[in-house]
Amino acid sequence: MKRLDGKTALITGASSGIGRAIAHKFAEEGATLLLMDVTETVREGGEPTHEMLKVPFFQGDVSSEVDAEEAVRRAAEPTGRLDILVNDAVFNVGGKLADTRLDDWNRAMAVNLTGVFLMCRAAIHQMQRQVIHNEVRGRIVNISSQHGMIAAPEAAAYGASKAGVVYLTRQVAVDYAKEGIVCNAVAPGKILTGKTGRAVEQRWLDYSHARTPLPRLGRSEDVANAALFLASDEATFITGENLMVDGGWMAG
Repeated sequence: MKRLDGKTALITGASSGIGRAIAHKFAEEGATLLLMDVTETVREGGEPTHEMLKVPFFQGDVSSEVDAEEAVRRAAEPTGRLDILVNDAVFNVGGKLADTRLDDWNRAMAVNLTGVFLMCRAAIHQMQRQVIHNEVRGRIVNISSQHGMIAAPEAAAYGASKAGVVYLTRQVAVDYAKEGIVCNAVAPGKILTGKTGRAVEQRWLDYSHARTPLPRLGRSEDVANAALFLASDEATFITGENLMVDGGWMAG
């Protein structure tokens, strides 16, 4: 029996990078999927994730209240349940605070934090109507970041938004524990997803290698494995946690 057999999952930011890896992992483990993103284009190149996995796709923006509620409705439609929500959608913006444009700050907060709020709220409304299976009505897995826990060089808006995700994860976990809704987060360290640009500039790769005790940097599959555990029935008596997947960065 696969680990997510009989489970319905909605994954945001699923077209590329970590979200793509999570979608692939969940599909392998038997989940009924709905993938959500603002675009079906794969940043790293390749066949669109939903076409590769032959699963439904909803093109929507997590910062839109209408889109968030519609995504949850569509995800629950095939089975009458939403067992798992993974919030992976992200807007990456670099720069020190004094160099950050207000538009970029607002967009980072809208996608990275308000989007998590809207998706969680819509999912909770759906989960509250569901019967309990294995002590749980539903599971939420938020993708936070180690840079929500520690200063990130030249990433003021991104880090602040991810710190908010860590707090929101704990708040949801405590507020809805008695209703059988479990909420945890995965905090990736430096993950090489295959995308180009600022994230793979040599200065950031050198910095990340210097900070990471393990001899390699992370892969999208490392985060997907952690998300799978938290989304599965194997994660018992765990809620409100922010699981570091950082190669030991935060331990040093």
